[in-house]
Amino acid sequence: MGNKKVLSEEYKAEAIKAITGLEHVRTRPSMYIGDVGERGLHHLIWEILDNAVDEHMAGYADQISLTIHADNSVTVEDNGRGIPVDIHPETGIPAVQMVFTMLGAGGKFDKKVYRYSGGLHGVGASVVNALSEWLVVEVYRDGLIYRQEYRRGEPITEVRTIGKTTKRGTKVTFKPDPEIFETTKIKHDIVERRVRELAYLNPNCKFILKDERINKEFVYHFKKGIEELVSYLLVGKTPLFEEIVRIQGEAEDVIVDIAFSYTKDYKEVVESFVNNIKTVEGGTHVTGFRSGLTKAVMRALPSLKIQKDLKETITGEDLREGLVAVISCKVPEPQFEGQTKTKLGNQNVKNIVESIVYENLSNYFENNREILRLIVEKAIEAALAREAAKKAKELVRRKSPLEDSTLPGKLADCSEKDPKKCELFIVEGESAGGSAKQGRDRRFQAILPLRGKILNVEKARLDKILSNEEIKAIVSSLGSGIGEEMDLSKLRYHKIILMTDADVDGSHIRTLLLTFFYRYLPKIIENGHLYIAQPPLYRVKKGKAVFYLKDDKELENFLYEHIKKEGLLRDGNGVEYKGDRLIDLLKSLKEMEEGYRVLVRKKGEEIVECMLKNRLTEEDLRKRETFEVKLNSLRDCLKNYRVEPKYNELEGAYELVFTDKSTGRKVIVDADLLSSIIYKQILEGTSLKLPVEVWMEKRSKVVDDAHSIPDAMMELAKGSFEIQRYKGLGEMNPEQLWETTMNPATRRLLRVSIEDAAEADRIFSILMGEQVEPRREFIEAYAKEVRNLDV
Repeated sequence: MGNKKVLSEEYKAEAIKAITGLEHVRTRPSMYIGDVGERGLHHLIWEILDNAVDEHMAGYADQISLTIHADNSVTVEDNGRGIPVDIHPETGIPAVQMVFTMLGAGGKFDKKVYRYSGGLHGVGASVVNALSEWLVVEVYRDGLIYRQEYRRGEPITEVRTIGKTTKRGTKVTFKPDPEIFETTKIKHDIVERRVRELAYLNPNCKFILKDERINKEFVYHFKKGIEELVSYLLVGKTPLFEEIVRIQGEAEDVIVDIAFSYTKDYKEVVESFVNNIKTVEGGTHVTGFRSGLTKAVMRALPSLKIQKDLKETITGEDLREGLVAVISCKVPEPQFEGQTKTKLGNQNVKNIVESIVYENLSNYFENNREILRLIVEKAIEAALAREAAKKAKELVRRKSPLEDSTLPGKLADCSEKDPKKCELFIVEGESAGGSAKQGRDRRFQAILPLRGKILNVEKARLDKILSNEEIKAIVSSLGSGIGEEMDLSKLRYHKIILMTDADVDGSHIRTLLLTFFYRYLPKIIENGHLYIAQPPLYRVKKGKAVFYLKDDKELENFLYEHIKKEGLLRDGNGVEYKGDRLIDLLKSLKEMEEGYRVLVRKKGEEIVECMLKNRLTEEDLRKRETFEVKLNSLRDCLKNYRVEPKYNELEGAYELVFTDKSTGRKVIVDADLLSSIIYKQILEGTSLKLPVEVWMEKRSKVVDDAHSIPDAMMELAKGSFEIQRYKGLGEMNPEQLWETTMNPATRRLLRVSIEDAAEADRIFSILMGEQVEPRREFIEAYAKEVRNLDV
């Protein structure tokens, strides 16, 4: 599998350069990972995954596995060289500890170690460690297993040798810190897409993704690389021709790899990458490809017998209609810019890509005249449609939005004329629109209610889209035009806020709107003018005080705060817990309970209970003497199972195979499981003496089972308040809507980035495309993740 390089001597402690200072990361996490929401959470995974991929790109690893555990912790393992564990000459600490505790310590700053590095920010492992509740790193080098454990960035053990192995590589397991992140739920589809993407971009590497929460394993190994990514992007579309065109070349140390095809669709789909990083906003490599393609087609045009006037109408934009392309470049010193720092800025790359594309395609078109003809005919059709759309646009433009009586529910405009101060709320539904009109500040807030769902722009050309009443209303209200000719200086509102319900229909409409803005008004998103309103899900009242809470997580935190002030727990020995001590206890009990349930689901209650009763540990599987004793105790405890030991050379430890005598079902328990933090937490358990009594203000309850304590406390806390759950915007009166969702002093808005919109667009293409199979696969894959649907 892949030709691994002979282990090099250079990758030792000295190759790690240090720039220290980690305290800052926990106080200002957004400076390092963008935000503390879902994107920042997944950014932690990308940092560790990129390190493994860099090891592959340097020629040492050909297998990378990523596991999402049931408690939303993540393991990334590669079979590369293993991070050096020797003592660094300047700092006197092991290199692996430097990598995880010093900001910017890593091999990326030294071009000898990694020539084309994916590490965008050079912050890497140390930032992940600082923002994790706990992290464990294992290194397999020189036939030994080294391990170090950390809590919130601080090492809690030395780098220890814990056993022997025939493996090599690095394994990092970490759990994002709930104190830092708004959510710690890892999204399967986001991770799956990135791992799949990396597998297309690195055809000589095998990627394995396991998700223990849905009990599935996926293996990705695409030997044809990005050609297979183009095939994947073609799913659900009708191809213009069967072939996928591949262009490869290298100049000035820049490696260019491009694959493309065409569909009968109307939109262009281009995915671009630099050193495995997705360049969402494109950049010089994409510009180079587009101009190279246009030049090559224009050069070959005279050889086709096509009317002169038709030939002359074609532009580069027409040539891109229906194009599906993947552009992957390896650039030694990439410079990134743009809103998300994922737009390539290196000027020399444009010329390199353009000339490689032009030369390759000129030869290709000489030998494949039929494909050239199909591309040109498609472009002519696009040019004619563009002319028709231009006429349709002019018609839309001529009508002033304020006079246009066809506006649904009419735009309720604001009196302010300076666009920088104006906001437009695009509101779903008549009743919410009515409340919004009454609740708004009419000086600077305009309201556009939409009736029903807007047109699905997935399957329509611009002229048809512009004849849709809802879309016409949006375009004429904004005043900036649409598509390529859009003029941002004419935009009438600098904040455009999508306000939809928090239920399924609301999110469907929001996705439709995001898709429309992404396809036809991308400049509005790129310039940060598009927002999503965040109406609260809960109204919590106590006496005269009223609180609005965004979601379940916020409600939980609110109740924890109340428990911290008013709650008390007294155990059977009379030990009392309150304040922070009580909250820490409740959170660790909740985590233990979740971990216990996961273990039972995977291994069965009898086996888990027996392992805990006999206090089976990882050390027992590594030491022959204690292993024999524990094996006999387990056999005595589990009469319905055959318990067989098996030595695993790779892990340097025994495994236990439990076979159910009546069903033949096999369960394996290995060192990996017993070294996991989940198992250790359950084994350490709690020193609480049961039963316990929990108090909240003057109410109390006796609980005789540790698993039920957190829920009992939460129920008591809820009893102190009146809690109302909103189903939709229409349930709020104008004052509530103003206070919670529209008042700039108290509301919350989510700014939409190009990445968010691209994701909405991708999911939409799957769910709304003509082909049934991808839609069925998507729904099956995520059915288990869907909870609490408001139907």
